[in-house]
Amino acid sequence: MERARITLFDTTLRDGEQSPGCSMNVQEKLRLAQQLDRLGVDVIEGGFPIASDGDFEAVQGISASVRRPVIAALARACFGDIDRAWQAVQRAERPRIHVFLATSDIHLKYKLRISREQCLEQAREAVRHAKALCTDIEFSPEDATRTDTAFLCQVVEAVIAAGATTVNIPDTVGYTMPEEYGQLIRTLGEKVAGIGKVVISTHCHNDLGLAVANSLAGVQAGARQVECTINGIGERAGNASMEEIVMAMRVRPDRYPYETGVASEQIYPSSQMLAEITRIPVQPNKAITGRNAFAHEAGIHQDGVLKNPLTYEIMTPQSVGVPDSRMVLGKHSGRHALLLRCEQLGHHFERRELDEMYRKFVVLADRIKKVQDSHLLELIQDVMAEGKRIPPAAAAIPFTRAAAAAVNGSFPGNALGASSIPVTFGDHHSEQEDYLWGV
Repeated sequence: MERARITLFDTTLRDGEQSPGCSMNVQEKLRLAQQLDRLGVDVIEGGFPIASDGDFEAVQGISASVRRPVIAALARACFGDIDRAWQAVQRAERPRIHVFLATSDIHLKYKLRISREQCLEQAREAVRHAKALCTDIEFSPEDATRTDTAFLCQVVEAVIAAGATTVNIPDTVGYTMPEEYGQLIRTLGEKVAGIGKVVISTHCHNDLGLAVANSLAGVQAGARQVECTINGIGERAGNASMEEIVMAMRVRPDRYPYETGVASEQIYPSSQMLAEITRIPVQPNKAITGRNAFAHEAGIHQDGVLKNPLTYEIMTPQSVGVPDSRMVLGKHSGRHALLLRCEQLGHHFERRELDEMYRKFVVLADRIKKVQDSHLLELIQDVMAEGKRIPPAAAAIPFTRAAAAAVNGSFPGNALGASSIPVTFGDHHSEQEDYLWGV
């Protein structure tokens, strides 16, 4: 059965840039837009042209130089914003104007100070004006998830009649739950006249840590565009993370039978470029792109991964552009990983020597966070000074080429699975003993 195609709308250059400290200049935006093109996203939201001359220039430059994706510009639901957005994207091969207007009662009362009737008319007229300039119009009812559902249906129906081609349903403040969000998308699909003529989009924020879950729930309910950012950056706690959405679909097609145009091996390079440009590092435990995502310290995990990566890795690091897995030596590590690293450094142990080396290693690892190669070499010298025999490993290294590949992260097999080739080691200790060393 053919899988449904999900449009990836990347708003790293617009909503992502609104993260405190993450603003980008024109050249930085152009550079990242070119990387987003290599990544294979379908829509690049280049910025908010009315906000500044720099943002206008950036969107204009992206429109002129990045030709494959749709290039979108954000505009409030007023003619001046819309005209400025059109001026910025009109040279694009595939331009889009993205119009937004708040629809929740709390926003109407305290921010816009207009009635529901005024909101409805403003949304309709703004989309009509945009449609007179550009054929591809997206409309977002800001704070949709806190908007009265019946009124939201009215607004969506009105903008579709006015010419919108995509209707985005933003969870602007990260308030909703996955089951609620999915039901909202289904309700719109059932009650709004003409909804079948447009693409329904998701735009979820991460204030409760549910942006990705809500986005996926929206897709399951019928949304066919997902708005997201690299590394999940964005206002407050951020947006739905592009890499998590894409890889959830790749790893679990049984639950999410959808396709995207993303070249997943470009995910990590994109993440690293964004971190370099914004100087905001990726948190170590960030899914997919964090430095610990493919790192292993616990002895049980290291032992399993060295035998078959599938034991603890649900995707290969190479499938998302990460160079390799990392075996981190620390107080939770077992003899298996210690043995391999020492052999790579040119030293081979018999069982008795390994036991002595491991005892010293545990004492050291209990005092420092991470044991480096320089520390290991000092431990080896200590053991040698005590009269232990530690000949160079060149004579006999008791692990196979497959094992070396596993240590270096070069796992054969498909893009998401792991090697089915067993890793063979010398008879230093029993399988059960090695497993228990990691507990």
